Amino acid sequence: METVRLTTAQAIVKWLLAQRTAVEGEELPIFAGVFGIFGHGNVTCLAEALQPVQEELPTWRGHNEQSMALAAVAYGKAMRGRRIMIATSSIGPGSTNMVTAAAVAHANRVPLRSEEHTSELQSH
Repeated sequence: METVRLTTAQAIVKWLLAQRTAVEGEELPIFAGVFGIFGHGNVTCLAEALQPVQEELPTWRGHNEQSMALAAVAYGKAMRGRRIMIATSSIGPGSTNMVTAAAVAHANRVPLRSEEHTSELQSH
């Protein structure tokens, strides 16, 4: 067996791509895409890992952390939890607003994957 060397972010993206679900008899990726605001905490790790897999896991640039996460909640609700979106932002005051969307998702039992990254992840 050959060793494959990946960064933490590359391993996370590889794992995300491997997750599958069945929707109306068709096998699809669980994660339909990523909403992201990339800053110092996630641009050099997660953004770099997402760039080469745009065909399999499209990424859309967000303008507001809370609206990205709420859009992800709406997608999950529309898909009845069978497929979900990811919302990512760098650490900062705006990312705290993602907590509101997480609460909305929790109250409505809708899956949501929210990623907040700090500079510490870059060193791995």
